[in-house]
Amino acid sequence: MIKDSPNPPETDEDSPESIDSKKYADIADRVLRHYLNPSSLTDTPRKPSPLFHIDPEADNETLLAHACESLASANVMTSNLAGLVEGTHRNTLLGIAQVIMLGELAVSRALDNLDPQK
Repeated sequence: MIKDSPNPPETDEDSPESIDSKKYADIADRVLRHYLNPSSLTDTPRKPSPLFHIDPEADNETLLAHACESLASANVMTSNLAGLVEGTHRNTLLGIAQVIMLGELAVSRALDNLDPQK
């Protein structure tokens, strides 16, 4: 019986090809550990930067109100910028403005659900 494919070439463990395969195997292991168990790569816990800090005692209504105002401002800035450009860049900016507006609407609904005015 004749084989359809030839046997792979035999390689020495000291050959560059086997070194590369070991290197790639190490890289693959690191990548898998990173995505499947990121805590195994760092012994120290992540410490957030104190540069931008939100008061941990702020209530949900306050946080949502600020998020809604920030999204409204981003929507205005994006819409204004879209008025200054033409073509596909304008369409892209208008699409971004629409996504921002949808986020603003969702945050507004969350605010309404926290304190219904009925």
